Amino acid sequence: MADRQGAQQARGRGGFASARRRPRLGTLALVALLHVLAVYGLAKAFAPDFTGSVEREVMEAITVTVTTPPEELPDPEPEPDPGAAGEEGREATPREVTAPEPPVRVQPPVPVPQASSTGTAASSGARERGEGTGAGGTGTGTGSGQGGGGAGGGAVNKPVHVSGGIDDARDYPVPEGGRAARRGTEVIVRVIVGTDGRASNCTVYRPSPDPEADRITCRLVTERLRFRPATDAAGNPVPAPFYWRQRWF
Repeated sequence: MADRQGAQQARGRGGFASARRRPRLGTLALVALLHVLAVYGLAKAFAPDFTGSVEREVMEAITVTVTTPPEELPDPEPEPDPGAAGEEGREATPREVTAPEPPVRVQPPVPVPQASSTGTAASSGARERGEGTGAGGTGTGTGSGQGGGGAGGGAVNKPVHVSGGIDDARDYPVPEGGRAARRGTEVIVRVIVGTDGRASNCTVYRPSPDPEADRITCRLVTERLRFRPATDAAGNPVPAPFYWRQRWF
């Protein structure tokens, strides 16, 4: 019994040893790669120039140069001839245009004038004259004068001085400072010449520097001067204004 068990144990040990698996190919490659990397690292540390030259040779061996073919450019267009005719343009196509219709303006109706009547009323427009003042005809006056019963209109011919005069040396008193103080000055007076040719209603129109001389001028004009009176269109004498200028020399 004991011998049988010992034999089984011995057989079991021998079978385990014979049943141990072989290492895989991938594992061996990994272990080899690790050894190579370890050796490369030691060489990189202790001989960097050597490892650098090896790296360059390896990179040059695996570098692939790719050459790009040159790009084909289009042929240049020929330059146009300066004397050649241009290309034909597109034919113009006329477009139909419709003009808008003008608006129609309606003229307002023209009022028709009233026809004259043949009635007997005094206010009718067909009568030559009515009972009012605006019917036309002639009145009691001539209508040509300044008043309804006057003889005519205003003066057509102005009054004219015919006689009388004023002496500036004898008719005026000597002013203070002598006659030279009044020399070169003048006064203009306005009078009304009546139908008898005499002047009246004298007023100073443009005074001189000497008021006393102006008053003397008014008195002398009304006393001494005589005029041919103004006349109207019919030749009748009418009152009219006259302006007398007195200068001192």
